[in-house]
Amino acid sequence: MNYEHKITICLGSSCFSRGNKEILDIVKGYLKDHNLEHNVFFSGELCTGLCAEGPVLKIDEKVYKLVNNENVFEILNEYFNKQENIS
Repeated sequence: MNYEHKITICLGSSCFSRGNKEILDIVKGYLKDHNLEHNVFFSGELCTGLCAEGPVLKIDEKVYKLVNNENVFEILNEYFNKQENIS
């Protein structure tokens, strides 16, 4: 399957302890609610090496640091609206 985008969430212990479990669930729900599941490959990685700035979320080549339950929706909306406008 060819995906248009890739989202990677850091699942290292530092990011996970700072709330990436909730962010993981939010991103899954967002992709489902916006019918993006077939366009976005969503995966985790053990550690991004940015522990002091976590939780970390990567969308394609863009890295988002200090992601939380409040700003993750803003990040996703901004990124995917921006991408839709380019197409």
